[in-house]
Amino acid sequence: MGRTYIVEENVGQYLSNMNLQGKAFVSGLLIGQCSSQKDYVILATRTPPKEQQNENLQHSKAKLDNLDEEWATEHANQVSRMLPGGLLVLGVFIITTLEMENDFQNALHRLVFAVEKSVNKKRLWNFTEEEVSERVTLHICSSTKKILCRTYDIHDPKSSAKPADWKYQSGLLTSWLSLECTVHINIHIPLSTTSASYTLEKNTKNGLARWAKQIENSVYLINGQVKAEDCDLLEGQKKSRGNAQVTSHPFDVRVLTQLLLNSDHRSTAAVQICSGSVNLKGTVKCRAYIHSNKPKVKDAVQAVKRDILNTVADRCEILFEDLLLNEIPEKKVMNSENEFHILPHRVFVPIPGSTVMLCDYKFGDESAEEIRDHFIEMLDHRIQIEDLEIAEEINTACVSSSMNTEASLDNTDDEQPKQPIKTTVALKIQHNIGVIAAFAVVVIAAGISFHYFSD
Repeated sequence: MGRTYIVEENVGQYLSNMNLQGKAFVSGLLIGQCSSQKDYVILATRTPPKEQQNENLQHSKAKLDNLDEEWATEHANQVSRMLPGGLLVLGVFIITTLEMENDFQNALHRLVFAVEKSVNKKRLWNFTEEEVSERVTLHICSSTKKILCRTYDIHDPKSSAKPADWKYQSGLLTSWLSLECTVHINIHIPLSTTSASYTLEKNTKNGLARWAKQIENSVYLINGQVKAEDCDLLEGQKKSRGNAQVTSHPFDVRVLTQLLLNSDHRSTAAVQICSGSVNLKGTVKCRAYIHSNKPKVKDAVQAVKRDILNTVADRCEILFEDLLLNEIPEKKVMNSENEFHILPHRVFVPIPGSTVMLCDYKFGDESAEEIRDHFIEMLDHRIQIEDLEIAEEINTACVSSSMNTEASLDNTDDEQPKQPIKTTVALKIQHNIGVIAAFAVVVIAAGISFHYFSD
């Protein structure tokens, strides 16, 4: 028996109303949450078309064979930044005018693995062995409305498709529990002379990986209490009709970072010659959501942990992309003078009819019009300006640098993205990334400071 996907009715309406506009097919992403028993899909979004895309409508099959996986995976990377803890890109869909199941399944197979690989590469955390490793592919024929839903095991690239149930359900958007958390960060990342040849982005990511272990090993209080992992999250809560009272109030989560190692761990000190350091300071607002069907404490804590790690890593990545595109020429050696940089700020916006909120990141010079354009482009859904929620307050950060380091923002290693897609997407999408509440909104950013020691 295959997996069951419980899908919000609005998603079905969105897919049914999809206008192919004369194209042979349209592809996109499915967003929701995995659980041991079933998966929940609460949002679908089409991949925006490339402006320079050839609109020749002949040879439809050839166009399918040449489905732009790189463009689709970049879209998935951008959308994954907008998802709070607990929500994931669950899979991909294709809507077509042709009933060519074998051909489209081959394309979906390639696409779902490419998307998962690309999104996972940027994460500071890994899936556990107990978590669901299947991702969904959905093929819809626009003429017959026939739906073919299958899953693939992302741990096995050679896995064959398994049938899955695709069931629509009303009210799914209201069946979520929210968790909120404020985290103060002060991350110091020394840059050893041996790592001076690495890019500054790579050095920072390596440092964040060490910090991620602290977050993973921290103690989490839920509403001021430490609860057993297998305990029901709603245990002790007063239930009213439809659990309305339970779901309307977010759980308050506090993070207690362990300062000392356990007695069974040995601690050693080492002297390291450093060419500089990276410092990240500030306060970040985190949110996570889990479905209200028998939620466990461990699932709630895990969702919060991942949102903490995601939001810090994403802000750093966005900043580096912005500096690379707008400020730092290739292989530029930074001056010894101090500079100040602010990581992009986080703002939340609700999914219409739901307590679940999506997020985005903004720099201070982005406008309200960019908010609207970015959400239309990335999620294919409109938002109301009055629904924007200010999540954070402003914080400052400094960058001080020195001549004696080779670290730069230029991506010079083998993992350098191919120029055509990255240039187009970064300039268009990344320029707009995080444009929520750019008007009259003061939001908090974690600050980042780079400090380079001079000789």
